[in-house]
Amino acid sequence: MRFKKLTDLPDGELRGKRVFIRADFNVPLDAVCAITDDTRIRAALPGLRHALAAGARVMATSHLGRPVEGRLAPQDSLAPVAECLGRHLGRPVRLVRDWVGGGFDVAPGELVLLENCRGNAGEKANDPTLARAMAALCDVYVNDAFGTAHRAEATTEGIARYARVVCAGPLMAAELEALGAALAAPARPLIAIVAGSKVSTKLAVLEALADKVDQLIVGGGIANTFLLAQGAPIGKSLAEPGLIDAARRILAKIAARGATLPLPADVICTKRFAAEAKATCKPVSEVEADDMILDIGPDSALALAQSLHAAGTIVWNGPVGVFEFDAFSGGTRVLARAIAESPAYTIAGGGDTVAAINAFGIGAQVDYVSTAGGAFLEFLEGRPLPAVEALRERAAR
Repeated sequence: MRFKKLTDLPDGELRGKRVFIRADFNVPLDAVCAITDDTRIRAALPGLRHALAAGARVMATSHLGRPVEGRLAPQDSLAPVAECLGRHLGRPVRLVRDWVGGGFDVAPGELVLLENCRGNAGEKANDPTLARAMAALCDVYVNDAFGTAHRAEATTEGIARYARVVCAGPLMAAELEALGAALAAPARPLIAIVAGSKVSTKLAVLEALADKVDQLIVGGGIANTFLLAQGAPIGKSLAEPGLIDAARRILAKIAARGATLPLPADVICTKRFAAEAKATCKPVSEVEADDMILDIGPDSALALAQSLHAAGTIVWNGPVGVFEFDAFSGGTRVLARAIAESPAYTIAGGGDTVAAINAFGIGAQVDYVSTAGGAFLEFLEGRPLPAVEALRERAAR
C-alpha cells in the first residue's frame, strides 16, 4: 500500500511550517473527567515529537466522546488531554477553542491542541466547506488516527483532499504495515481469533476471514451461537438464534476449504452473571437449562494453545470469556500466554483485546497491538477505509 509518511518528509518541509495532526485522543474518562487510560495518547507521542523536533508549528486535534456538533459540553472538552500531553512532553500544551477560522498563533517547536473536532458543525457529515477551512490552517496535514480511518469525516478524509501536503503519521503507518503483513502474505498457518458477545457485530469479518484463514477460533457469545448451530445445549447463555444459518454457512465455508473452526468441548458455567458467582467446569453436552457459559474450559483452552504455538501468523480480536471476572478468565489467560509464547507474527486489536493484553501483561510479547476497534475490524473484512483511501489517492498525485 503506497502512501506518504511524515517521517519521510525532509526537515526542511517541516521547519517553521504549520502541521495539522489528526490524532485519536478518544480516551476513557471517569465521573470527574479524569483520564483512566492514556494508551491512545501515548501511542500518538512519536508523531508529535517528530514534528516538534523538526521545528514545526504543530496543531493536533481529535474527537472525544459523542458531543452535539456546534455546542460542546464541559465533559466533551480536550482539556484533560492537553494536561496529559503536557506531562508526557514536559511542556505546557495550550488548548485552542473556536479554531476553524484561524486567528491563533503557534510558534516553531510549539504544540497546541485544537478543541474537540466533533464540536464543529459539519465534521461528521464531512462538509467540504469545513474541510477547506481546516486545510487552510496548515501546510502539512498528518493523519495519525487509524482508529477513525473507517469514518469519512472532515478531519479524517475531507481535509486530505485540500491540504497542500498530506501524509500518514507514525502510528497510522505502523498500523497499515502491520495489518498488511498479517493479511496480504501471511506466514502459514494463519489463525484468527474473533470473539465477543454477538455474531451480528462481527459477521462480516467472520465471513471474510473464513476465506483466508487456516483456523478460525471463536469465543464468547459468538462461540455460543456456533454451538447452538451444531445442536449443542447452551442453557441461557448469550447467543443469537436468528444467526444460526449464518453460523452454519461459515462452518460450511471453512470445511470446504479444508480449514478448521474448533468449538469448545468443555466450558465454564455459572447460574448467575456476577464476579463472585460459583464457576463449574463441564462438558458442553452437560450444560443445563439454567447455565450460562462464561468461558471455555481448560481442555479446550489447552487444545487451542497448542494450535497457536504452531501458527505462522495470529490475528486476535476479542477475549474468549468474561476475563474481567477472575473465575472466568482462565481461557483468555491461556490463549494470551500462548500468543505471547508463539513464534508466529502476532497482531491484536480492539478495546477488550487491549484490556486483556494489559491485564495479563503480554504487551511486549505481541508484535503489534492496535488501539483501533471499528477500523481494525473493517480492515480485516477487506473493506476500503475512507481515510486510508484519501492518503493513497494523494500519494498517487
